[in-house]
Amino acid sequence: MTADPRPLTGEPLALDLLNTNWMREGVLQDLLTGPEGLAVWLGANGLDGRFAADEETLRHTLRARDALRAAVDGSLAEGADAVDEVLAHGRIRPVLTADGPGEQPEFADPAWGPAWLAARNYLELLTTAPDRIRACAHENCVLHFFDTSRNGTRRWCRMAVCGNRAKASRHYAKARDED
Repeated sequence: MTADPRPLTGEPLALDLLNTNWMREGVLQDLLTGPEGLAVWLGANGLDGRFAADEETLRHTLRARDALRAAVDGSLAEGADAVDEVLAHGRIRPVLTADGPGEQPEFADPAWGPAWLAARNYLELLTTAPDRIRACAHENCVLHFFDTSRNGTRRWCRMAVCGNRAKASRHYAKARDED
């Protein structure tokens, strides 16, 4: 399998789907340009054994990414209908397992599975801590993260990259102004 080229991985599923777009040297990159990229994303999220990396699944996953982007980067009002449209393709079925009560997602068409799971995860994030869903504060970054910092003040997708760039930019501007 191809290595995941994205600079930020491991975020909750909904945000990880948004992070299939990222900037590299000022150019927007897109992991989901074909089934191969979808296979990388599915694998990174442990979904590769459950869902096919085919054109139909890719089409539905891109639809979910667009819906989530509208809700996260726009407003809930703007994205609600689009997210709801994705959610209409699946449901949660209560189940009883050997470990006790549980839930199992069901899809009329399995090609909607990854898209539906990402949209469902977004609802879970909104229920848990909507104020912790963040876009990176760097002006040239398009990545998103779920702020798990203790005090909830994380601003950068990665301090080592975007945080340092911002600090260096401020330092350069300050030095320039002092001249």
